[in-house]
Amino acid sequence: MTRNETSPSSSDVTMSERDQPQATPAKDLRKEVAEGLLYMHTRVADNTRKTVESASFIYALVELLSERGLISIEELDEHKRVIAERLAKQNREKGMGVLLGEPEQDKYTYQPVVKIDCENRVHLCRAACCKLSFALSKQDVREGILHWDLGQPYVIAQRSDGYCSHFEEGSCRCSVWEHRPVPCRAFDCRKDKRIWLDFENKIINPEIRNPDWPRSIDEKGQSSEA
Repeated sequence: MTRNETSPSSSDVTMSERDQPQATPAKDLRKEVAEGLLYMHTRVADNTRKTVESASFIYALVELLSERGLISIEELDEHKRVIAERLAKQNREKGMGVLLGEPEQDKYTYQPVVKIDCENRVHLCRAACCKLSFALSKQDVREGILHWDLGQPYVIAQRSDGYCSHFEEGSCRCSVWEHRPVPCRAFDCRKDKRIWLDFENKIINPEIRNPDWPRSIDEKGQSSEA
């Protein structure tokens, strides 16, 4: 066989090699990661310094006002608690910050207080509970099985129709049932007016037919528009 029949020319080899994606050497990749971490740590340190500086001003102002008898520390603590709860609620509603389920407990040893006969009710409630939003636990996150919202860590991921990303449309079953988080294991819908107007008589809240449920309804089962 001739050379032309058995092997490509040097120009062909060069073009072939050029077309192949070049792997990043491990040392270069490590350098990039190190530079990224250095930038992140520098920003964290700078933010911490600014936070300490701001806290120092606030504490100094509080002590000065207290020494002059203009405010009471006890009253201030009570107001601080109320405001903190209000801000935390606003942050949750706006999807700000990192959320994790509390208290932390092993979901595989958790024993639910009540067992709901979902198989006899799902045709009525349309698995409404699978549209409720909640934060995953550290155990859930570390396990790496459950999906969480990348834009709102670590809230359970939901599809565009509002259902959990692990919800099976046709069967209304959970695709990760054995690994479901504690909120799913513990949820008791019996007195949840957003779902049931009368649990015992299987009378649902008609608002669950609203595509925007549960955002369209408050915890008392009333339409938010009303």
